[in-house]
Amino acid sequence: MPLASELAPEAAKLGIRGTVATDRGYAFFHRFPDRRVNEADIADRAPGLAEFIDVACGRYSFDRRPIAIGFSNGAIMAAALLLTRPDLFAATVLFRPLSPFTHDLPHRLNRTPVLIIDGDRDSRRSPGDGLRLAERLVGAGALVTHHVLPVGHSITAEDRRIAGEWLQPIIG
Repeated sequence: MPLASELAPEAAKLGIRGTVATDRGYAFFHRFPDRRVNEADIADRAPGLAEFIDVACGRYSFDRRPIAIGFSNGAIMAAALLLTRPDLFAATVLFRPLSPFTHDLPHRLNRTPVLIIDGDRDSRRSPGDGLRLAERLVGAGALVTHHVLPVGHSITAEDRRIAGEWLQPIIG
């Protein structure tokens, strides 16, 4: 929430925490012991999370579709929601994501703006993970801006600067 407040101080915000308990807190989905993404678990959890977001946006009278901002596990789930419910978000900002699915989905993203920021020294990602997601989203019709920074897995001041500038024309 502090990052969302920094990037869009005037915007309404909805903070969502995953429901999967981990040794570091909570996640949006399970991983296999070798850290691979459990695609079936993501696919099972995405509809319920999308419904929760729809209901919450209505309950709090959001006047337009939300912009998702996700980091790591949250960025992967935001990408899954974008791919499975292309009408859910007005835009997405994905810090250190990878593709939630190994296959393309039939949905069209109708020029949804997406920002992906990778770290080329990110020990939790394989080289090209963000680029592969960017290519999948472009193939589905999204307007993707992709940056690779000389950083690790943490969000840096440069990430925040890029995201803030990218969001300005979208949030007005």
